[in-house]
Amino acid sequence: MTDSQPAGSPSPVTLEVWCELQCPDCHGALDDVRALRARYGDRLDIVLRHFPLEKHKHAFAAAQAAEEAVVQGRGWPYVEAVLARTAELATRGEALLLDVARELGLDVEEFEVALIDGRHILIVDADQAEGKAIGVTGTPTYVIAGERLDGGKSQEGLRERIEEIADRLLAQPS
Repeated sequence: MTDSQPAGSPSPVTLEVWCELQCPDCHGALDDVRALRARYGDRLDIVLRHFPLEKHKHAFAAAQAAEEAVVQGRGWPYVEAVLARTAELATRGEALLLDVARELGLDVEEFEVALIDGRHILIVDADQAEGKAIGVTGTPTYVIAGERLDGGKSQEGLRERIEEIADRLLAQPS
């Protein structure tokens, strides 16, 4: 899931954020993602990659729901709203996913159908497989310029490292 970049508008730097929507550490990382978005604007393309962990039983459904939100034009607002309620997701599961869609004015019936028919499973599976292939073991994990930065319980220093890499890449002539 990409931060909505206008078609044909190249973004010089891409930051992949391997995330899981039931993960409290990913909720904690939201402030860093927001700060990066504020600092770089459209010069940094922030791409959410799904990495649902087996220990969180509603994470896979949440990833599919996030993809449905992308289709309906509200991907990041949906992701942020679900991450703000990770504990509630753990207890309420799909009911919370549908409530968040409703709160954002999305087509809840389409969400229900998407979760039943599995139309977004391949996207989630592909992200997870790619994450495993590059060594992602937990969330959040960031990849920028081919460098993997593992988050998790310790986010300390990660935003600064991402900024160092992004600044270096943005300073290079096109």
